[in-house]
Amino acid sequence: MALVGMMGAGKSSVGRRLASRLEVQFRDADSEIEAAAGCAISEIFDRFGEQAFRDGERRVIERLLQGPPLVLATGGGAFVDPATRARLKENAVTVWIKAPVGVLLARVKRRDNRPLLRDGDPRETLERLLRERTPIYTEAEIAVESDEGPHSHAVDRIVAALKQRQLI
Repeated sequence: MALVGMMGAGKSSVGRRLASRLEVQFRDADSEIEAAAGCAISEIFDRFGEQAFRDGERRVIERLLQGPPLVLATGGGAFVDPATRARLKENAVTVWIKAPVGVLLARVKRRDNRPLLRDGDPRETLERLLRERTPIYTEAEIAVESDEGPHSHAVDRIVAALKQRQLI
């Protein structure tokens, strides 16, 4: 299973809880990329640019999908990449975790590790990215809301959707 959506939607937090509930491994693609590169994502962006990051992200996600069943939290832009999106749709149940801009903004402000939010107004950037990415995120097999409530609510919604589709 692969969780997709905007930065701050809760993919990692929801993913950890969902993996525990489903009794499978959890992996965070961003953490795996940092481990493979030996540096932070912001450093990869600064030193090599976004395209190099996306290339590495694609390779890491492909490797993770080859392994045992898992819940994979992807980065916000991973599903936007056509090759990564195709691989995810082919090898995983894709779940779009949706959240309103206000919730996204409150969550991303907690940590200063978002390269795409360093320049300009973070709200405007999030609104623009959400407009651009929403048509792509809608290609996910399942969509659930993640609001200001506990992440366990989103986990419950995902589990219910999986049961309804007889995927678990």
